[in-house]
Amino acid sequence: MSTTAQASTQSVLADLAFTRALTETLARPLTPEDQCIQPSPDVSPTKWHRAHTTWFFETFVLGPHLPGYQVVHPAYDYLFNSYYEQVGDRHPRAERGLISRPGCDEVAEYRQAVDRSLLELVDRLGPDRLETIAPLLELGTHHEQQHQELLLMDIKAVLSVNPMRPAYRLGTTPTDGGRSRPLGWVDFSPERIESIGHEGDGFHFDNEGPRHDVIMAPFALSDRLVTEGDWLEFMADGGYRRPELWLSEGWATVNAEGWEAPDYFLRADDGADVASETSWCVFTLGGTRPVHPSSPVCHLSYYEADAYATWAGVRLPTEAEWEHAALATVGPAPAVGEFDLGSAPLHPRPAAEDADGTRLTQMFGEGWQWTASPYAPYPGFRPAPGAIGEYNGKFMCNQMVLRGSAPVTPAGHARSTYRNFYPPHSRWMFSTLRLADDR
Repeated sequence: MSTTAQASTQSVLADLAFTRALTETLARPLTPEDQCIQPSPDVSPTKWHRAHTTWFFETFVLGPHLPGYQVVHPAYDYLFNSYYEQVGDRHPRAERGLISRPGCDEVAEYRQAVDRSLLELVDRLGPDRLETIAPLLELGTHHEQQHQELLLMDIKAVLSVNPMRPAYRLGTTPTDGGRSRPLGWVDFSPERIESIGHEGDGFHFDNEGPRHDVIMAPFALSDRLVTEGDWLEFMADGGYRRPELWLSEGWATVNAEGWEAPDYFLRADDGADVASETSWCVFTLGGTRPVHPSSPVCHLSYYEADAYATWAGVRLPTEAEWEHAALATVGPAPAVGEFDLGSAPLHPRPAAEDADGTRLTQMFGEGWQWTASPYAPYPGFRPAPGAIGEYNGKFMCNQMVLRGSAPVTPAGHARSTYRNFYPPHSRWMFSTLRLADDR
């Protein structure tokens, strides 16, 4: 949760205004009924995301820094707190879909009221005081960007349980995936001791640092992500029926959940071969489409990614390897103009046709890539004091790290040091895999 000293306060304010408006743009295609549904405890209603990101600014910015500020509604502190224990009690996460009031229009009014108060805060504070809270405004902006991604992840889950399988937005997935090209490998020969983690200018979350040394041996990464066509081969070879490929907890999960394909793979023909392209279709934010052999496979758990790597005779990369490779090939971050949620495909795209196996492709924007690294604090990490310190640190247990970014990640929210994390059984996020091997 650090910001460059050179960052313009005006730039922070412009990003804040753009982000607040984008959240409403993302919710616009949805009906009020769409915005209230919660099909599983992991999924939050769209209405809740819109309100929670507003509550964040009300609680951590306006309350402490705008003299005389009065909350819009005292119940919102209970309804829209997520996990900040030091702030107070909260409504149970699994029951967010039971809250019919406030309605979507009232949430819109809540957002508008808080936005007006943020503008008042900016007008009333002098340049020096405004500069002191700019890092907090920037953190709130990036927090809302995270929830924009969650909003799209979650509405996909909501629409997928509707037998009509409605599209969130048409035209968001390729209509023809083509054939998979052979997998290539790109070798890396790092120094024995390399450094990873964020250092220097630019926003980053606290879990991305401190920068520290790691021991790294020569390795290789696959030049593209594993595709739906690759995954069908895994399924054809009994991938979901062979316990020797799976971690113990993964195998227990496969059997308990009845997994036989990635999440959002839907049976197209119950009588066909389980690994046939015609046996399955894939639900996307653009609706249901046939399997595309060259499109990256998506919505995998860590257990599935690890089982596939074992089946392929290789492994998953560590997060240090992934970061080293990303910095060497892409740099600190992808170009911001590459990703625009207003017009983006919102689903992974096939690797570039001119890729020849000598360079990495799809490092950003096509799916969060599982690594073999548990989500743990870097050496020297210390959470920030107060409730803001609960943002990342307290989740550093029983989760695995993913790197990169997804088709639903907002522009400017991806970088080589970004550490995403989820429990190993989770797969409703846009998660995929890239293979690694020793050299």
